[in-house]
Amino acid sequence: MADELERPGGEPVEHEAEPHLPAPTIWPFAFAAGITLLLIGLIVNWLLAAIGGAVAVIFGFLWIRDATREVRRPVAEPEPAEPVSEVVAEEEEEAEEEPERYPRSVFLELSTLGIGAAIGGLVTLPAIGFMVAPAFVDQGYDDVDLGPLTNFPANQWVTATFVSAADEPPDVGRRTTFVRNNGLANGVPSITIISNRCVHMGCPTQPGGLLQRPQEVNTESGAVRLIVTQGLSGFTCPCHGGAYDTEGNRTAGPPVRALDRYQYSIRNGNLILGKPYSVSHVTGEGAEAEVHAYKLADPGQHVDGPEQVFYPPKFWIP
Repeated sequence: MADELERPGGEPVEHEAEPHLPAPTIWPFAFAAGITLLLIGLIVNWLLAAIGGAVAVIFGFLWIRDATREVRRPVAEPEPAEPVSEVVAEEEEEAEEEPERYPRSVFLELSTLGIGAAIGGLVTLPAIGFMVAPAFVDQGYDDVDLGPLTNFPANQWVTATFVSAADEPPDVGRRTTFVRNNGLANGVPSITIISNRCVHMGCPTQPGGLLQRPQEVNTESGAVRLIVTQGLSGFTCPCHGGAYDTEGNRTAGPPVRALDRYQYSIRNGNLILGKPYSVSHVTGEGAEAEVHAYKLADPGQHVDGPEQVFYPPKFWIP
């Protein structure tokens, strides 16, 4: 036999079979797919992130279990050695005394893999950080003083243009809202404040009505430009044909929900603009309107309906 050698006394010497490497499996690819789904889910939807994490854990466990199968086998007790001649014993002693050499090919292979992994980490980690971090960072919104409430006539729409933050350049922080004073509701002023940002692609919408002469008002938040709009029929987006009614509900075009709105408060007789929020739809009008509000979502994102599963969850604001 090719695997047998003869001792000097004529007795064959059998070589022990070398351990075999683990057979190829699909577990590493399934584990990588789970990690990919987890990273995508952190941006898109927590449900996808949970599914990706579960897939990565399951197939990672199967991968480790399959890779360590040889190690986990019970170790067989060595058989008693047969007596060998003095010549064979001397050769074995000489072989044991020789230091073990590290193959050059193995060193180059491990070095290449290590350098490649380091380069891949330096390139991938920053990209993943910029991709995932915004999902965990909340944007702050400063309160904006829009001026005295008397500048907003009852039951009339006023287009207010302002700078959202005092430390931002005017061209960067300029925002526009549509404000309507609904009068009193249960003895409390009722104000409707709608954002002009189209919820399709973020283009600025335009009011459909007759615009009067603009008025400049200086407030603690800076200059505010007010334009009273007469006979408002709704809002339109010049970019892709989106159309909304006077409550911000979508009436035509590609928008996926109603226009966003702003929270507000009254301080010392002035109208104070608060944080924006998203709206799925509005039932009713004016002070009697019921607003179905959600946490702020980006343009193009669904906040209700079956499509919302593909976007980050937006909880309803009571």
